[in-house]
Amino acid sequence: MEPGDLTLTVTPELNGSAAPFAREMVLLRIHGVYKQQILLEEVVQPSLANFSWSQLGRDRWSKTKLPDGQSAVAFDRVIAVFPHHAGAFTVEPFDHRLTVNDAGARRVVDVRSSPIPFPVAAWTREDGGPDAKEPWWLPARDVTITDSWAPDPETVKLGGTTRRIVTIEAQGMVAEGLPPRPVMRTRGILTFAGPVTRETLVTPQGPVARATYQWDVRPGVPEIIPLDAIVIPWFDTASRTMREAEIPARQIGGGLPDRETDLSPPTTASPWVAGAAGLAAFGLGLALIGFGAGAERLRLDLRTRRALRRTAAARDLSGFRVATAQADPALARHWRADPETAAGLAALDRALYAPAGTPVPDLSALARRLSRSVRVRAASGTVDRLHPLDGPAKG
Repeated sequence: MEPGDLTLTVTPELNGSAAPFAREMVLLRIHGVYKQQILLEEVVQPSLANFSWSQLGRDRWSKTKLPDGQSAVAFDRVIAVFPHHAGAFTVEPFDHRLTVNDAGARRVVDVRSSPIPFPVAAWTREDGGPDAKEPWWLPARDVTITDSWAPDPETVKLGGTTRRIVTIEAQGMVAEGLPPRPVMRTRGILTFAGPVTRETLVTPQGPVARATYQWDVRPGVPEIIPLDAIVIPWFDTASRTMREAEIPARQIGGGLPDRETDLSPPTTASPWVAGAAGLAAFGLGLALIGFGAGAERLRLDLRTRRALRRTAAARDLSGFRVATAQADPALARHWRADPETAAGLAALDRALYAPAGTPVPDLSALARRLSRSVRVRAASGTVDRLHPLDGPAKG
């Protein structure tokens, strides 16, 4: 066996030909060329004490031709390494222990690579970087985000639910480096987080990390609810610059109806029903003329009052809030104008939408207060609008 019959090299694949930062992935490509017949083999890897690492895919063996035309066997392994912190390090030699057929005899040979200097740069910019707690450090060649909803959030009504699925793909990193599930919280919605799935796809160009986040979203109020965009900063390892990916802004409610029946024209009443309705309206007008613009009493219906008592006893904040949304608009305006009632509803919203640990108000007391009947002044000016029908005043 001659020198050069067995060679092993380790080549770091630097991003942008620059020293990496801490936690930035660097590929180590281990390549062996062997002219001898290989009977057994084992790779003895150095400790890599200052790195985390992961092997990408299986070892690959292939036949190759040398520049002088001789045939040989090629060995390839790819390892992703992640330096823990800045500093000047060395990747110690890899050792490929081979059992070869040397002129008919079995022989064990250790083929060693050369040590590799491995400097890791310190982050010197004012914000971000691998050591910052916020934002999440995401070094990658490229980052893409897909956002899907089922059904469309603009068609969801009070009490309905839509599922949001966000997928983040980052080229040039493994799935463990992707950020945790983003926080999606805003006033007026209930969110139920689903499982997070992560996977690393091994490609000839390097690994691709993928994470999928899932939420079930339910509106808690009948108004249109805006959802702000969620910005995810990431470090472009090719251009060595910071960039941003965005989970787009959306809104809950306020869009087109989601059922064909919502688009159908109203049913035309029969002449008899229309006539009866006209007489009733005329009678109401006479009553307004007789009694003038006074006050009326409003109260939640019996079914809603029972729902408030039931959800209060169960400490079901979301169910309680949904029940309050069934109130007549005039009654809801009265609640907002009453300081004690408005304070109770504000405390309910804080407990429902604020971070965990916010005090929960006395739901039973709030249910009793909301269940009372209240006097609301009727609109003024009815008599004046009808007065011209009586004809000119007589002297």
